[in-house]
Amino acid sequence: MNETVYFSLTVISCLIWLGLLTLRGGFWLSNQRLMIKTTKLEKWPSVCVVIPARNEADLIPTTLPSLLTQDYPGSMRVILVDDGSKDGTANIAREVAAHTKRDKLLEVITTKPLPSGWTGKLHALAEGIRHGKQYNPDYFLFTDADIQHHDTNIRELVLKGEEENLDLVSLMVLLRCENFWEKLLIPAFVFFFQKLYPFSWVNDPSRQTAAAAGGCILIRRQAYEGIGGIEVVRDALIDDCALAQAVKSSKPDGSIWLGLTEMTRSLRSYPSLDTIWDMVARTAFTQLNYSPLLLIGTTIAMIITYLVPPVALVLGILFHWKLVVGAGIFGWLLMAVAFVPTLKLYGRSPLWSFSLPGIAFLYTLMTLDSALRHWQGKGGAWKGRVYGK
Repeated sequence: MNETVYFSLTVISCLIWLGLLTLRGGFWLSNQRLMIKTTKLEKWPSVCVVIPARNEADLIPTTLPSLLTQDYPGSMRVILVDDGSKDGTANIAREVAAHTKRDKLLEVITTKPLPSGWTGKLHALAEGIRHGKQYNPDYFLFTDADIQHHDTNIRELVLKGEEENLDLVSLMVLLRCENFWEKLLIPAFVFFFQKLYPFSWVNDPSRQTAAAAGGCILIRRQAYEGIGGIEVVRDALIDDCALAQAVKSSKPDGSIWLGLTEMTRSLRSYPSLDTIWDMVARTAFTQLNYSPLLLIGTTIAMIITYLVPPVALVLGILFHWKLVVGAGIFGWLLMAVAFVPTLKLYGRSPLWSFSLPGIAFLYTLMTLDSALRHWQGKGGAWKGRVYGK
């Protein structure tokens, strides 16, 4: 055991965390929220909501009414696109609309067979958009079938878009966080996403950073048509961020906005470690552009950033290395401090922040498994479909 080596590595980890806390757009503060300055418009834009749905019979009775009963003063249509469901999703959607007495707002259409070069969700979106264009909407709202919207969500999204002349407004909805594995891993998922795409940088027109959260994206129709439609990202597994990048880079003043919410939430459950593991492994290697070098670099970076401080602390105590102990404590405290605002968003105790090294280790294993699945031809699996590179 070499005290100097462990001390040096721990100092590097501490410097990384100091850099992350001060130089990466304040991502860890979780402070990008939807703030509306006005509540009225002279004329409310029309909105067409498109919901791609594949085998969502269990969730549609709860999530669909949250859209059909929106408090929105303008014209609104809701198009649910049944993407080859085997559980009666389409019929249940019609029954729900009739029960809420908003059946005139809803149209249910069925997708054609999935063409080559498309992911299922984006093909369903394209079908819904194509159908919705007949209403000539000012905005499209893309939302997942597992999202329960709060009563004024569409009103607030539109107000944000109109106030700031934004081409795209997106919300990272509150993910389900009820069982042990969700409580342990879901807040960290949001934390890592914010670290990868600092929301303040996304919302800065002068920066190239672009991202969106696919569960809730409001996009101006002119901007949508300006980028060439959903076809430009038709094969993207991380389709929300690809769409945001296309919108932001389409013109010099292309403006997008991404923020957090506690009111609109996802009802998608992850009852076990396996389900969360599959969710992350589906796209983690895609995020690294399928690059073995980036995979190696990311693994090393995760080890130094998250695992070195607690390991150094334990070894420092065992071998009476006071400097290593001090550096390990400092590094672990820095990452704990960074994690607290995200935990607060999810109503978790700050004490959970000290579990971040172990959580990061699990996410590193998920990323390695994502690469392995890709090389085995099993990458990108979702709802019975497997998408290759």
